[in-house]
Amino acid sequence: MSVARRRFLQGSAAATGATLLPVSLAHAAEQVTIDADGIKLIGRTDGSVLIQDGAGTGRVELSHFMIKDSALGQQRTFGGTPALVTLPDGRSALRVTYAMGSGAPGVTVRGTFDVTARRAHLKWEVSGSSTLTPTGFMFARTVLTPSAPESYEALTLWERDARGGIPYEVNAGRAYTATWGDTKGSFCLPSSNPSYTNATWIHSPGTATGTSAAVTEADFVLGDLRPRAAGTIAAGRVLGVEVWSEQPFGLFKAAGQTMTLKAQVVNGSTATKPVTLTWWARDFAGKKLAGGTLTKSLATGASWDAAFPVTSPSQGIVFTEVSAVSGSDRALARTNLSVLPDFAYKAGTESMFGLANYPWLLKPSKDAVLGLLKTLGMKWIRIAYAGAPGIDIATLDANGIAHNVELSGIPVGGTPEQIAAWADTNVAKALDAKAAYFEVSNEVNQPWMSGRGADLYVRDGLKQVTDRLEAAGSTMKVMNAGLGGMDYVWTKNFHDAGGWDLIDAFAFHPGRGNFTADHAPPPEEWEQGPAGSYWNFLGALLKAKQVIAEYGEKELWLTEAYAPTKPNAWWSDTYRHAAENTLLTLALCKAEGVRGVNWYQLHDSTIHHPQEADPANPEYHYGLLNRDTSAKPSLLAYATAARVLDQAEFVRKLAFADPDVKGLLFSTPGGPVSILWSRKDGYLLNTDHGEDPFYATPEPWLDPWPTKTDVIAHSATVAGTVRELNCIGQERTLTAAAGKVRLTLDGAPRIYYGLAANPDWK
Repeated sequence: MSVARRRFLQGSAAATGATLLPVSLAHAAEQVTIDADGIKLIGRTDGSVLIQDGAGTGRVELSHFMIKDSALGQQRTFGGTPALVTLPDGRSALRVTYAMGSGAPGVTVRGTFDVTARRAHLKWEVSGSSTLTPTGFMFARTVLTPSAPESYEALTLWERDARGGIPYEVNAGRAYTATWGDTKGSFCLPSSNPSYTNATWIHSPGTATGTSAAVTEADFVLGDLRPRAAGTIAAGRVLGVEVWSEQPFGLFKAAGQTMTLKAQVVNGSTATKPVTLTWWARDFAGKKLAGGTLTKSLATGASWDAAFPVTSPSQGIVFTEVSAVSGSDRALARTNLSVLPDFAYKAGTESMFGLANYPWLLKPSKDAVLGLLKTLGMKWIRIAYAGAPGIDIATLDANGIAHNVELSGIPVGGTPEQIAAWADTNVAKALDAKAAYFEVSNEVNQPWMSGRGADLYVRDGLKQVTDRLEAAGSTMKVMNAGLGGMDYVWTKNFHDAGGWDLIDAFAFHPGRGNFTADHAPPPEEWEQGPAGSYWNFLGALLKAKQVIAEYGEKELWLTEAYAPTKPNAWWSDTYRHAAENTLLTLALCKAEGVRGVNWYQLHDSTIHHPQEADPANPEYHYGLLNRDTSAKPSLLAYATAARVLDQAEFVRKLAFADPDVKGLLFSTPGGPVSILWSRKDGYLLNTDHGEDPFYATPEPWLDPWPTKTDVIAHSATVAGTVRELNCIGQERTLTAAAGKVRLTLDGAPRIYYGLAANPDWK
């Protein structure tokens, strides 16, 4: 993501309220130099610091430091005096004592900069004010003659829990990377918000070191390194590994292609290391497709680039890992490669398939994300309007993707002026967007099942919107605020307050824990709490249909649906269960007449912290793509459901002689389609968990269903073939004989083409 080039006024004395000092007061008599292998720092007489590479080419200039203070506001330095100092380890360092303006009386700022091979460590110490706000500190830099725009990247590490389970990513800082041909320089920081960074200033939060002091530290690393390798060197970690694919989303279109897995290993230690690199690639069934082991001696600060070929299957996912080991030190990284052929969707806006959260993370590009939405058959975007993050409305329209709005912030209980202002602003925004549906706020039914606030929501929010839409002569449809869970207590109060007659569509969010998607406990047995059965899918969906039948016909929308994949947590799906439940969720939506289902969300990430790892946040893990934008198995499952059900019509539930065998029958332009599964192993997932939230999640290629059930189904022909698709769309062919075919079922739903229109006939 390019660093935002926002207008930034704080760099001037007028903006900060600071007073410029006479230049002569900020100058030293001579400049000061320190250097190490591949890097030189020059402290100049104006207080700036020039960073040169080993050939003496100037790469970056550090000029000013900006403090933030709750009493003094933002105040920056104005020049400074450089000097040589000796660090406790005996090395020389460059120290700049900065001058501050009259707007920051008593505040002192000094910078201390030292170098090791191709790395500069940068430290700014601020003292003299008890009202410092270190979270707002910044430093100014000028990148000299770059060959490409500066880029931002969140840095991560892969870790394993000592208790077992699958590896996962954690935060390892942030990097702003400048490029000069084949040379790069990365500013690596423990934290930074890219929306606060611009062409002049890098947001560099500090840490309090006392009641009136704080320090900010960063590192600048030079070399032909990717940002994560630079981060490894900056942190002084012994080994670092990154893996990636140059193909957007690691997603290929056909069989027989070379899918290249790239890797970079770096030695971040202070000594040359012998390194063993091991890599492997496995398919959805766990078959090892490729792999190997390489060894190399890696000098301090040096990187090792490798590329590994894997041949693409016709459809499916390939899990990959690269690990590096040197003695007792090790590092690893994972990514997925996948194959999904093109498909011609026919349903248009009659389709129910959509996306809930903005497709806002436009990585690697807007065009690539747009292409992915089309590949997945997503025909609805829940939130799109002028100024919203993500793909603009004109582009969505041009590509046949319909869009709604969801706008929150109703000033419930506010003054008439506040309420009117909110409604005027947001109705105008929805009208300008030409939204098909206006979802009036989001999950206002908290606490769940308390029933609180439904009448005030209708009065101060929903009624305000519908009155203005009517006055404008708009035919835009209206949804209630999508409810968190199927909160029938709140819905009754909403109905009694007159809300039901104001909506065209009823919206809710059927959250789900460690239950299969077809688990349907009766509402009177639902339990509240973060791990309560209130968060089930099919039971909630059936209750919503019951409410609609009682209160009056409305369209049914699931404006947020998901398959959670928080690693090593029993309440969440494993990656394999997520794929199975994604297919089954969407099939049940089609079977129960859902008009629209918006999947939450496209990427593992959060909108306020783009691509930062957040392993403890359950909602972070709701994406169809991993944090690095490679596909999860559930992305292929979503696409499989969208393709199979594109023009499907639900016929009936299937009823085999074995009551544990479940099925749904659809008619399609290509003939009958049956989706079948077994519940011999029950509706609860990860049942071997303990009291602790931790659960050692199995690898995604492991089959979690112990019980296999043979079922005889009727085929469409006396003798012929039946096509079976698994949850990610991989196909195999079965042979029918005497009008029958033997199927082997378990808890994973499978799709069948070529069965009779009555496959369960007895």
